[in-house]
Amino acid sequence: MWTPLAVAVVALSLVLAGWAAWRTLRDQPVVLRQLLLGAAVEAVLLAQVVVAVVRSAGGDGPADALTFWGYLVTTLAVLPVAAAWAFAERTRWSSVVLLVAALTVGFLQYRVLQVWVGA
Repeated sequence: MWTPLAVAVVALSLVLAGWAAWRTLRDQPVVLRQLLLGAAVEAVLLAQVVVAVVRSAGGDGPADALTFWGYLVTTLAVLPVAAAWAFAERTRWSSVVLLVAALTVGFLQYRVLQVWVGA
């Protein structure tokens, strides 16, 4: 797995989680700029998927391919679902949903790295 992409995903998702936490504490819903940051996280995740496919095709794949791809596909799905929910729910709970989703992406990314190296 290409570590700089994983670090970027974790860093961006933690920034998004912090921003969502701040808006939660202020009793405010998600704003479009937060969803755009979520889209940036997704773009880095898609780049990571491309790198993982290329490296796996070249024979340098993860230790447990099924678990790795399960985590990666789940990671790709979390933020879009949270964004749709946040867009529909225009209360402070939309910020809570985005906070949980961003933290989930960061954790799943950590697990993706662990599975790639076989830890």
